This record gives sequence, C-alpha cells and structure tokens, in this order.
Amino acid sequence: MSAEKPAPSLAELRQEIDRIDEAMHRLLMERGTIIDRLIASKKASETGISSAFRPGREASMMKALAERHEGLLPLDTVESIWRVIIGTFTYVQSNYSVHADISGGDAPMRDSARFHFGFTVPYVTHPSAAAVIEAVAASRGDLGIFRLDQGATSGAWWRTLADRDRPKVIARLPFIERPDHPAGTPVFVISKPLVDAAVRDVVLYAAQFERWHRGANEALGRLGGEVVASAADTNGLSELIAVPGTVSPAQLRETLTQAGASLAQLAEVGSHAARFHVK
Repeated sequence: MSAEKPAPSLAELRQEIDRIDEAMHRLLMERGTIIDRLIASKKASETGISSAFRPGREASMMKALAERHEGLLPLDTVESIWRVIIGTFTYVQSNYSVHADISGGDAPMRDSARFHFGFTVPYVTHPSAAAVIEAVAASRGDLGIFRLDQGATSGAWWRTLADRDRPKVIARLPFIERPDHPAGTPVFVISKPLVDAAVRDVVLYAAQFERWHRGANEALGRLGGEVVASAADTNGLSELIAVPGTVSPAQLRETLTQAGASLAQLAEVGSHAARFHVK
C-alpha cells in the first residue's frame, strides 16, 4: 500500500494562488487585445455608446455567472468583479459618463453606479430623473440611472421618453436580484436609442388615460404586466406600464379598453431584460 501524499505546504499553496492570479491578469490583458480589435472593426469611437453597450448580452452573461457559481467566494464579489470588467471595457470602447438622479439620496445611486459600471466611468449627479433624461439627451452617448419609484412629486417623467429620438430605457438594474444585494436599489438605465442591441423581454409604455378603471390592473396582470408608476395632471392619468415583449401594442390597447379604461395615447419608451432572481 503506497504512502499518502503529504499535504501541500503554505508556500506551495501560495504559489498556486500566485499562478492563478497571474493567469487571471493575462486573460484580462488578452480580453483587452480582443476589445482593441473590436473597436477597430466596429468603429465604436465614431458611433458612441450605442455600439459598445449591449444590455441584453450583459444580462445573459450575469445570469450565466449566477447559475454556474458555487463554492466559498460570495456571489456579490463575483458579480461586482464581472461588472467592473464589463463596465470598464465598455468605457474603453467608447468613453461615457453615468448620470444619476440623487433626489432620493446620493449613497444608493452611487453604490449602484460603482457596482455596475466601476470606478473608471465618471459619475455625474442630478437633482431629478427629468434632469438625468435631459443630460443623456444632450450627450454624445452617456448613460443615465434613476430609481423606479420616483414618488408623486416627480410627475410623469416617462412621457419625456416617448418621442422617437428621445432617450429610452435599455436596462433595469440589478441584473441579478437577491435579498441583501449590495447595490439592490431598483433603477432604470437610459441611453439614446440603441440601433440593434436592445433586449425586449419586458417592454415599457407611456400610457395616457382620459379615464381609468381599477379592473384594468387585473387585466394587466393577466397579460403578465404591471403599472410601474403613475401621475395625474390636467390631461388625465399618465402611467408607465410594463408588459412582456410578446404582448403587442394592439393587444395591450384592446385589453385596457375592454377593461373599462379610456386610453388616449400609448407610446413605447424602452425595454429591458427579464428580472433574474437567486436565493
């Protein structure tokens, strides 16, 4: 019977860690060379962030990461590392800033921006969601973030996204939702309209009603949709509605009308990936 192999020494274990660290660093540098080739082929520096940001691909990457993760290292750490890698390499492709609405406090928005986009990307604060929208509209290719729950005093900010060339919602963060997420504040990400990178698991509509009926909420629920936000003004009731991407505008309009709501206007204002939950 052969003798048992002796346990590795601390020095040998540290050598293994150093080997892995070096391999990770070399892989990151290799990733950088591929991004450099990507910049040359897509000319992202000329077309702005719309050529560099891929919210659907990012959501898919983060879901795959969460599904395969196991072991001692917390998922929070793994997710934050990947988010910094993705956000920074996107910045390398096409410089951009993240504009944040801090009307509900700077700390949660700063946490969200730094967790999801890293520390290299400039972080610019604004007093409201409306101000973030205007900053993104005036930029060359920046992103904006603001909380889903803006409160009644913010008004129907989503209506300013309705026109064709206005910024649109392109993502909902965090991509991975779980209890005690270190940057768990639910936020929308907006950018100028993406040419071919939008993911349409969930589609958002700005809806203007002359008359609302509470049965419309139940009808929306049967479609798998929900009212994200609402605000009343002199023109009636304005709502931000989220429905699955499989629901057509005609189907949504017909469902709301049959439920007793008098719909005056319906305009798409963006879309995002489906929410992915882990315990």
